[in-house]
Amino acid sequence: MRKALSQEEKYVQMLETPVSSLIPKLAVPTIISMLVTSIYNMADTFFVSQIDTSASAAVGVMFSAMAMIQALGFTLGMGSGNYISRSLGNKNREEADRAAATAFFTAFALGVVMTVLGLLFLRPLVMFLGATPTIAPYAMDYARYILLAAPFMMSSFVMNNLLRSQGNAVYAMVGITAGGILNLILDPVLIFGLDWGIGGAAIATMVSQMISFAILLFQCSFQKGCIRLKIRCFTPTLGMYGEILHAGLPSFCRQGLASVATVVLNLAAGPYGDSAIAAMSIVSRFMMFINSAIIGFGQGFQPVCGFNFGARRYDRVLEAFWFCVKVAVITLTIFGAAAFLFSRPIITSFRREDMQVIEIGTLALQLQVLTLPLQAWITMANMLSQSIGYGFRASLVAMGRQGLFLIPALLILPPRSGIFGVQIAQPAADALTFLLAAVVVSGILRELKQMEKQETENH
Repeated sequence: MRKALSQEEKYVQMLETPVSSLIPKLAVPTIISMLVTSIYNMADTFFVSQIDTSASAAVGVMFSAMAMIQALGFTLGMGSGNYISRSLGNKNREEADRAAATAFFTAFALGVVMTVLGLLFLRPLVMFLGATPTIAPYAMDYARYILLAAPFMMSSFVMNNLLRSQGNAVYAMVGITAGGILNLILDPVLIFGLDWGIGGAAIATMVSQMISFAILLFQCSFQKGCIRLKIRCFTPTLGMYGEILHAGLPSFCRQGLASVATVVLNLAAGPYGDSAIAAMSIVSRFMMFINSAIIGFGQGFQPVCGFNFGARRYDRVLEAFWFCVKVAVITLTIFGAAAFLFSRPIITSFRREDMQVIEIGTLALQLQVLTLPLQAWITMANMLSQSIGYGFRASLVAMGRQGLFLIPALLILPPRSGIFGVQIAQPAADALTFLLAAVVVSGILRELKQMEKQETENH
């Protein structure tokens, strides 16, 4: 691994390295981290789907709980990370230390609370999340181990974002990737080798998340140039939480509403049988895998954006944004075309024994990849507004795809169009969110150009 940069060297790097080389450099390890994170869910879905359709659907039901764990972790991690980037851009190391410690220790505590409450009300929880009577036993077996891992999962998401915000994305990648590889190895061993079934998949995820946690904690505690997580810097004040939540709220809106939308999706698909829930679960996991690459690329853009905004280099903020939009549109167009052509083999590889799963999933996947290029603009608009502290506007965009538009679509379309209404709901929400993001980001870009003009005149 290359020698770690000092804080001063990172400052110079963020402000002077051409964005066309700096962003990919930061984004590659972040993309890997995001892909591996999505593999946790997709691997479980793939291997569990080999058991039977109800087991496959159970992973989809529990994904909404995992999405909520991720939502809280990303909220604290992204919120503190963006605040840290701006603080380091202003050369305010003390505030960065306080934000890091507050986010980490808060995340672990919230994870413990979620574990205790979830285990106490396990069956009501899985039924609330959309399980049917045939899915519930599988969902409960899977849920108990996922809930035990909640404190480690949540605080790992925080540490991952803290490392990225300092320009240490490679360190974050090492921790996340190690856990992902271990999960891929343990899944078939525990599910089939030891015949532990769906519980084995959950244990594999739990152990892998704990290993990732340990590696990330080591990176944050001992690597040169990394902010240390010190309990004495824990600052649970309204002011500190206000700073973290202001920047982190868009992540909560995005991930939290994804959790709610998954519950609504399971309930909407439920009348059409376990096969419908399983099919939509498989499509969701696959689309998350594709989207995670662009989200990872956008997260490589965020520290550059935050540093330069804090240093009043508005010209570089604008340059970085347009560079990322171009790359994201081209990439998602290519991915979308490939996924459309191979949609049936993709769904079949998960659950070849159930033709209903294949038919429902194939059309749903084809419809969703048609709007992939639009998601490039949506993602980068959200990343830009979030990174520079425009919390409300970032939250509005984040809420669109998984909340403002998707949940109403799932409530309105299926009663009128049957299973096709379930399949078309996400593409419809994507199209409407694109229009919302275009309106929101156009105003932000005008403001940044005005700031750039004023900064030029002052110098």
